[in-house]
Amino acid sequence: MSYLDNIRTFVRVYELGSMSAAGRDLRISPAVTSARISQLEDHLNVRLFQRTTRNLTPTEQGRAFYPGAVAVLDAVDEAEAQVMHLTEAPRGSLFVAAPLGLGRRLLAPNVPDFLAQYPEIDIRLRLTDRTIDLTTEGLDLAFFLGQPEDSNLRIRKIADCRRVLCAAPDYVKRRGLPATGQDLITGRHECLNLRFPGATEFQWLLQTAEGPRRFAVSGRHECDDGDVLTDWALTGQGIAMKPVFEVAEHLKAGRLVPVAVDTPPVTVQMACLYTHRRHQDPKTRLFMEFMIERVGRAVKAAESAAA
Repeated sequence: MSYLDNIRTFVRVYELGSMSAAGRDLRISPAVTSARISQLEDHLNVRLFQRTTRNLTPTEQGRAFYPGAVAVLDAVDEAEAQVMHLTEAPRGSLFVAAPLGLGRRLLAPNVPDFLAQYPEIDIRLRLTDRTIDLTTEGLDLAFFLGQPEDSNLRIRKIADCRRVLCAAPDYVKRRGLPATGQDLITGRHECLNLRFPGATEFQWLLQTAEGPRRFAVSGRHECDDGDVLTDWALTGQGIAMKPVFEVAEHLKAGRLVPVAVDTPPVTVQMACLYTHRRHQDPKTRLFMEFMIERVGRAVKAAESAAA
């Protein structure tokens, strides 16, 4: 096994805090993961991790070695990126994350076209509506809606996405048509909430005559999958707040109708998130530029169709 592979394995074990998690991330077996760490420890003649049956923690030597190990990997990645840029033959795996709705509707349909242009690149697309961490999850690039919490990451804006509060005609017939965010609360409307472990946002940010205001809506339905909320809304279970591009076809067909139109949701930013060193990689730049153009165009088309 190469010394560089051992260093890369050490970094992932250190960042993920687990041999098994690092092995899954690197697509190697637990035995290979353990062997690489042991070889590195033998080479350095130090103990890098304290191991028990339940815990794995870096030693003082491990903590001291980590920054240098990361610097080595960064230098190698940047050197490889420069070579690939010169040869114009980007290759390797690209790990990309995105929210479910955005990923399913806008990214996934365009991945085959990208791979057709760049046959030596592999795309590993991870779709989730929960908050992700680029560093600990080994991601090259993440698409997102909203404002990221980590100010150390780089952002490339794609579009400002309109959102809509919407419900099925059957729900409006039974419960009435709310005109404002306050009507949602006083009318005790069933609001369908996107929530997941660790989520901090439990209010809807709506645009009022006085400016943006948060409304503490409530409801008996919640899920960590935005498409489930759409399905519930379509069957008349309540009101959902959705990006227009996710429900444009339903709005156009009349299966969903806008509600609380006097206080529409505040527009949300769609963007790419990446680290500075990832941007040096040609395949990351190529994928980002390819998707920004395709996705931006699709968002505009969906919003025009739903208008």
